[in-house]
Formats: sequence, structure tokens, C-alpha cells
Amino acid sequence: MEQNFDLVVLGAGSGGLAAAKRAASYGAKVAIVEGDRVGGTCVIRGCVPKKLLVYGSLVSEQLEAASSYGVTVERATFDTSVLLNNVREEVNRLNARHIEFLAKNGVELITGWGRFIDPHRIGVSSVREGEVEQVLQAKKVMIAVGGRPIRPDLPGAELAWVSDDMFLQERFPDQVVVVGAGFIACEFAGILRGLGVGVTQLVRREGLLRGFDTELSAAVAEGMKEKGIDLRFKESPVAIEGRPSDLTVVTKSGERLPCGGVLLATGRQPFLAGLGLDAAGVLVDGRRIPVDANQATNLSHVFAVGDVTERICLTPVAVDEGRAFADSVFGGVPRQVNHSLVASAVFSQPELATVGLSEEDAIAKLGADQVVVHRARFRAMSQALPKHGPRCLLKLVVEASSKKVLGCHMIGEHAAEIIQMAAIAVGMGATKADFDRTMALHPTVSEEFVTMA
Repeated sequence: MEQNFDLVVLGAGSGGLAAAKRAASYGAKVAIVEGDRVGGTCVIRGCVPKKLLVYGSLVSEQLEAASSYGVTVERATFDTSVLLNNVREEVNRLNARHIEFLAKNGVELITGWGRFIDPHRIGVSSVREGEVEQVLQAKKVMIAVGGRPIRPDLPGAELAWVSDDMFLQERFPDQVVVVGAGFIACEFAGILRGLGVGVTQLVRREGLLRGFDTELSAAVAEGMKEKGIDLRFKESPVAIEGRPSDLTVVTKSGERLPCGGVLLATGRQPFLAGLGLDAAGVLVDGRRIPVDANQATNLSHVFAVGDVTERICLTPVAVDEGRAFADSVFGGVPRQVNHSLVASAVFSQPELATVGLSEEDAIAKLGADQVVVHRARFRAMSQALPKHGPRCLLKLVVEASSKKVLGCHMIGEHAAEIIQMAAIAVGMGATKADFDRTMALHPTVSEEFVTMA
């Protein structure tokens, strides 16, 4: 027997949850289909548990600095199994809370793997791509299944971890090789090093964090090296040998790196396998689903949000896309998401956050003669007594003719918290003069944004 719904959402991650709850609040009959845990990448195996590990990894630095403030700490020991277990318990709590929120909002949670049978029918099975056990008739369908890590085609790659696996470990080994240059690789390199793990990071290209401002990326690399991470540029693995917990990474240059674990942080892709998109006639371009400004696919009743689209793969973007869809389709309040100005952060050590155009992008768009860069580089006051730690870098990219601030970038403690507020000013079209006339809060790191020459 088929069940009928106004909206069926495939995937209970950030975007799917936002769309389902908002649509239900407008009176729509909504079902959300999920074969994994509720919460998606962000809650279960991404942003939330990763940030908790970041906090845990910073404790060693705080203890190291304690003596400079007159605090004597007896010999500390680190048990990563306790931290990992506590993180998993918090994830379990959040998973349960999201299930409660769905019920409270009147959304029916259907546990299983959903796939299109035809353009308006969704089949659900308990095993991915297994026999259909339940059929849902949908007036509208939202695809919000997110992405998965890519495991590269490399001899012995099955012996390595991908990012999902990091949260499932009982404890971390003494030595880990991290492969990759993106935000996941840099974040986990910092986490592991802060927890006392020896880290070698293999980077295929010359620098880290492609797509970010080059000067900031270089500053992150400098800080990571100062933290004790062995960064190897223009180096990559050709094979992984051994057995779990006793591995050797063979590099392109012929070096053999013994370690207890290997993290392959070499990218992610949409989790489209088994969705039956061909059966519905949903267009896929490469590995992603093209959508218009209203999140619609080539079928007017099928929509997609988040990491399955060709847009920006960030949790707040997926959430706003899901809500904008529901507002427009079910709430009678048409709106579209503005993807042109999205702040982002990398919780590396040191932390990076940014909003607007990088120096390189501004020059490419306007020409070098129309771009003025203001910057401040210094050690934060919090490091004055310990006398160690990475330097802060604050940077404003300004259009020469209008004096409008095109980009606001920062490396240093609390960078993400500070740039979140700066994003409001940049989004409102603030000029350098607007920043200059803002009274500073002294002594703070962020005051440099309003006092730099």
C-alpha cells in the first residue's frame, strides 16, 4: 500500500532536516527517508564531532602555557580513547534530539534507503539498493543525501582511514600520515598533533588550502610547521603496505614512512549511487545535480540542496537552501539563497576564517590597480607570556575607487567568531572608512580590523 505525501525528503542531514521541518510548519504532509543516522555529515561525522576534537586537542597547548601564568600542572597524561568516547556520546545525544525534533514538527521519519521508482514514487528498502519494502507517493521530492569521502585508487588504500573513520577509532596511534591539502586534512593534522600524535602530511601540490587567499594559506602552513607537523609538499603516496595499526606509506620520492594509521583526506563527492535518478529522469552533470535558483532540478517537482548540487558544500548553505525551498513552495514566501557572499572557516591550528574576495580573486576581477590590501601581522596578547604560538594575520581587501571592503580575512584565535560578525559589515557594503570610524575594543585581536592603516 502506498503512502501519499506532499513532500518526501531523501536524506536527514542538515539541508534535508531544514526543508522537512520548515515545510511541515506550513502544514505540508512530510516524510524524510534516511538509512543512516539522523543528523547527516555535520552532526554525525563532520563539523560537530570534529570541532569537539579540536577543543580537546587545544588542551595540551593550554597546559604548556600554564607555567607562564604561575600555574603548576603535575605531569598530565592523555587518553584519546576517553575523548573519542565522550565525542561519540555527544553525537548520540544530538542524533536522538534531531529525531525528537522531527516528531515534534510533525515530520514522519522513515528508516531505510530511498530511491526513485519513477518521477513521483519513492521506494524504501532496509538494505541499500535492496528489495523495495515500502512505496511513497510524493507531490514534491527533495534530494538531500549529502556527500561521502573519496577513497583514491591506490594500492593498499583499503588499509587507510577516510574522515568518517576518524570518529570510530578507540584511540589514536603514535604516528599518523595524513594525505591531502584541503580543510579536512589540515584540521585533522592539527587535531592529531595536539593530542600528541606525530603527524606527517603529504601534499601533492606546492601549498595548502587551494581556493583560499594564498597569503593566508601560507600562514596556516607556517603555523602548522611551528606546531610540529611535518609538511611534505610536492609529495604523494604511491602505495600503503602492512596491516592495520602497522603500516608503511611508500611515497612518490621512494621514501618509506612507518605509521600506525593513514588518513586519506583527498576529497568528497555526492552520495548519488543507488538513488535511481535515471528512473525519475533527474539530470546529473558529472557527479552533481544541477539546480536553478529555486533549487529545482530539470524536473519541476524534484529539488536538491546541499552537497549533491554544484553549489557551496557548507552546512549553513544547505540549511538555508532547504528553508528557502520550503518558504517558496509551501509557505507562499518566495525567496532565493544568495550564494555570492558566504563566510567560511577552517578549524586548522592556526584557525582561518574568511568572507568575500581573496586578494587574487579581487585582482582577477578588477585588475591590480583597483585593489588595495591592508594587513596586520602580530602575535596575540594571549601569547605574550608563553612566548610561543603562531602569529595572527588580519587582512582587508578593498576596491581602490569605491573604498568598499571586498574581502575580510583572518588567521588566529577565534578567527571564525570574529569573521562571522565581519561578514555582516561586508554584506552591507561597508567601506574602509566605515571600518576606520568604528571604535576599537582594546586590547583585542579584532581591533586590528578597525585600526590598520
